[in-house]
Amino acid sequence: MSKILTFGVYDYFHIGHLKLFKQCKEYANYLIVAVQDGDYILKYKPDAEILYSTQERVEILKGLRIVDEVIIYNSVTPETLKEIDFDILALGEDHVGGRFAIVEDWCKKNGKKVVRLQRTPGICSSEIKKQLSSLI
Repeated sequence: MSKILTFGVYDYFHIGHLKLFKQCKEYANYLIVAVQDGDYILKYKPDAEILYSTQERVEILKGLRIVDEVIIYNSVTPETLKEIDFDILALGEDHVGGRFAIVEDWCKKNGKKVVRLQRTPGICSSEIKKQLSSLI
């Protein structure tokens, strides 16, 4: 059995997230979704607007048949990856440079495959937040 890992906030869950998960399942038969801890987000981005608590986001993701396991993380780092049993890391096409280059290098050195997945055109969590706030 091969395991694929993807990271994200997954607040304002939308069709783009579901399509991401479907892409992941094209590479492996076991999908691990890592949800970023809300307290960690607010520590570094105090003005961030988070709709759902960490536990609510976990519950939403656990309710999806396509998701096999949900874990909580703070930041995507080699130290975080060492704690997770996975074979493939799924990164977005926009996850390049900086910490993503470090993580990708760690994966290569530790026998983990890295795949780049496409974003769903026209779908963006930030834009959804803007649209919702304009309705209020």
